[in-house]
Amino acid sequence: MRSLFLLLSSVALAACASEPAEVLWTKVIASEKGRMCAWPTVAKAKDGSLVAVFSGDREAHVCPWGKVQMVKSADGGETWSAPRTIGKTKLDDRDAGIVTLPDGRLFVTWFNSVAYRTKFDLDTTNYPPGSAKAKWQKFDRSMSDAEKRANWGYYGIWSADGGATWTAPEKLVTLRSQTPHGPVLLKDGSLMQFGRRFQDDLKRMFTPHYFEHTSIMAERSTDGGRTWTTLCDEIADATGENDRNKHWMHEPHVAELPNGELFALVRCGKAKDMLMRQTRSTDGGRTWTPMTPSTLSGLPPHLLVLEDGRLLATYGRRTRTRGGFGEYASVSSDGGRTWDFEVKLSGAKNNDLGYPASVELERGVILTVYYQKPPTGGKPCIMATKWKLR
Repeated sequence: MRSLFLLLSSVALAACASEPAEVLWTKVIASEKGRMCAWPTVAKAKDGSLVAVFSGDREAHVCPWGKVQMVKSADGGETWSAPRTIGKTKLDDRDAGIVTLPDGRLFVTWFNSVAYRTKFDLDTTNYPPGSAKAKWQKFDRSMSDAEKRANWGYYGIWSADGGATWTAPEKLVTLRSQTPHGPVLLKDGSLMQFGRRFQDDLKRMFTPHYFEHTSIMAERSTDGGRTWTTLCDEIADATGENDRNKHWMHEPHVAELPNGELFALVRCGKAKDMLMRQTRSTDGGRTWTPMTPSTLSGLPPHLLVLEDGRLLATYGRRTRTRGGFGEYASVSSDGGRTWDFEVKLSGAKNNDLGYPASVELERGVILTVYYQKPPTGGKPCIMATKWKLR
């Protein structure tokens, strides 16, 4: 009997050792009672601390109240500061990205929105005083349409002291595209924004049933994010799906591979195959291969080149299939042409989740931040999983 126990124990240990990755812990890192936090990004500051940014103090996915908030960890993600607001415009601030610049400054980007106008009839209906709809209406009527249009857009802030203080929000008037996790730093010190461009987002919000063209594009900044130039205005879709429905391709992310190629994944929200699309560039982002289906099922993507040269993709899964609801990671040894394995980082009770972003703490040890509802219930919060590759 003892020999059988030892045999089973050794088999279990061998199976554990053969797993490609090990989850060390999962925890809540930012939450606000009665409010929603979502869509985070994380970066390692010059001093080695971690800074995560997100949209917080929200009533719901779409509302007028979003603010750019941050939390910071000085011990590799074990403990975090309380959330604090670092960026606020007159509109709903969403999808904060963060990157550490070559000179050590932190650069945070986001976009704001008037999408809340599509939820209620704020123009003609008078809602009961004190109701949630009335508060939205009061907010909306506090600005003219011209003022909303003037304030709408893409914004950036910079910190030279690791996130202790930040510049005032600056409208990035030459940035034309939106992506949840913001720009990435290239080897030459420039920034690349690989995002979705609306032909006229504001017209969509103020004109019923208006349907505008969108495209996936690449932009570059050589001055730390203040000004941007277009490298590629529209990346072709090999399947033709984006031509039939202009909103299919959105929320992309890009990484610069060790060989200098650029590889990108794109969320394809309504695809029946539920697969992200992929494209690559060999000339610094000026031209791209037409977008084709990848083998990864999830949305939206975040890409990170690891210290050992492999490519990491993290993404949420909002379906019950292929392992169920949760946050997932895949690793590629050939720059995204094939994927070696997939790991489930964290399960979830429903599909209100996702937008994971990762940072490598040390060789093979990774922290992934994302949003989902906490295990104890309540509105979505910011969570993190620390894990390591074997």
